[in-house]
Amino acid sequence: MSQKKKSIRIIGFKLIAGLALISGSIPVWAENVPNPTNSSDRQAWLELPRRVEARPTIPTYFLAANSTDESTSGSRDALFGDDEPALPKPGLKAEKAAPSSFGGIKGFLQLEMARTTENPVHWSKMLTRADLSSQGNLGGGIKWKLGARMDYDAVYSVDDFYPGAVARDQRFNLVLRENYMDISAGDWDFRLGKQHVVWGEMVGLFFADVVSARDMREFILPEFDTMRITQLAARAEYFKDDYHAELLWIPVASYDQIGKPGAEFYPYQLQPEGVSVQYRNEVRPRRNLSNSNFGLRLSTLKNGWDISGFAYSSMDINPTFYRDAVSVPGTYIYQARHDRINQFGSTLAKDFGSFVLKGEAVYTRGRQFSVVREADDNGLVRQNTLDWAIGLDFTLPADTRLNMQVYQRVFFDHDPDLISDKHENGYSLLLNHKFTDALEAQTTWISSLNRTDWLFRPRVMWNFERNWRLAVGADVFKGPPLGLFGTYSGRDRVYSEVRYSF
Repeated sequence: MSQKKKSIRIIGFKLIAGLALISGSIPVWAENVPNPTNSSDRQAWLELPRRVEARPTIPTYFLAANSTDESTSGSRDALFGDDEPALPKPGLKAEKAAPSSFGGIKGFLQLEMARTTENPVHWSKMLTRADLSSQGNLGGGIKWKLGARMDYDAVYSVDDFYPGAVARDQRFNLVLRENYMDISAGDWDFRLGKQHVVWGEMVGLFFADVVSARDMREFILPEFDTMRITQLAARAEYFKDDYHAELLWIPVASYDQIGKPGAEFYPYQLQPEGVSVQYRNEVRPRRNLSNSNFGLRLSTLKNGWDISGFAYSSMDINPTFYRDAVSVPGTYIYQARHDRINQFGSTLAKDFGSFVLKGEAVYTRGRQFSVVREADDNGLVRQNTLDWAIGLDFTLPADTRLNMQVYQRVFFDHDPDLISDKHENGYSLLLNHKFTDALEAQTTWISSLNRTDWLFRPRVMWNFERNWRLAVGADVFKGPPLGLFGTYSGRDRVYSEVRYSF
């Protein structure tokens, strides 16, 4: 047998082993918990426990539990936040005269399986994902990028655990990713089209990352690049020495995807004892100029300090749930809507050699929050807030990395009937260790300091062949029903992923 055939057989064996681990090994941990045998039992379980759940204490758009460091450097290309390595900048005359180029097709294929371990044990994900993109240089200071992603989750075809509306929403998705054109003209760069806009500096925190919408149908568990939803935007960057300015206009905004009632991580709202709950369809802003988003961001790099400030006016990407307690006596009817908010923020980053310091702060005006009192017509109160976070990132011996962050939300003129305290405090820890070039382990812990409310995420990653990665892990929630993580304490799961990148 030739060496080439042996190599193919070895790769095939490893792939089969990885798929076997996905489909068999991990779910065995959860098989001893009773499972309803018919759809009516399952539907009863879906409704009863969730009717006592409430909106998380800290809104979920501030956190992401599985991410990489996405801070940007001071270069012009890095400021655009490309997922792929940037093509050479066509700013010089020689580059402008260069012939057009095509970067080929890049992307990945990924299989994901997850099994919820709480009673009733059930499959919660059997996802196949294909993500494709390409980019090129037309010359004359013009670049382009095209991208799309297709998802098919077979769990909604092989099992009737979830309601039909959830299955229709999450079984199949075809979405456009980044599709834009870059134009360079002297000190100005312009990007037109669907794009990611990353303004934050923190690891796993969304405080200053106010522009991008997110897919929240798996809560905050996916990686950043998976969660982000592109915005159709016109963006201009002006560069001069160590300074740059960014102007942003989003004529037709994208908004967070929260799924449908009955989904694993739907953001259920407060339900007092003896009151039933219904959910109306989400209302999104009309596509007109008055509902467009716009912002300005200024930054500088001085003595190693990367400092920025921004102002942003938008229709809130995260929905606010309005309550109707009058139309149907004894029933709360909730409807997700989006209000205009104004945000002013700043970020900083500094590399001290042995560690990196990062910080963010955002002041938000106009956002409304749920209250527990029943007298309010819509169950909401307007509150101005300040969110800030500070973190340290250490590179330790033996290929080990430690990231520590603390964060806080301050409610000005705090309403006593808010679910949240006047000061909501929390912290996160991320520890990553590489055992070999192919094998590493990571643990993420995010917790409230106001109450026992936390998320624990151990994960092991094995690059078992070139371009192939196998990951296994668990997501464990703990806390009270009104907590950010406690509201999902019945959603503990184990999972595995196989990815082929090209």
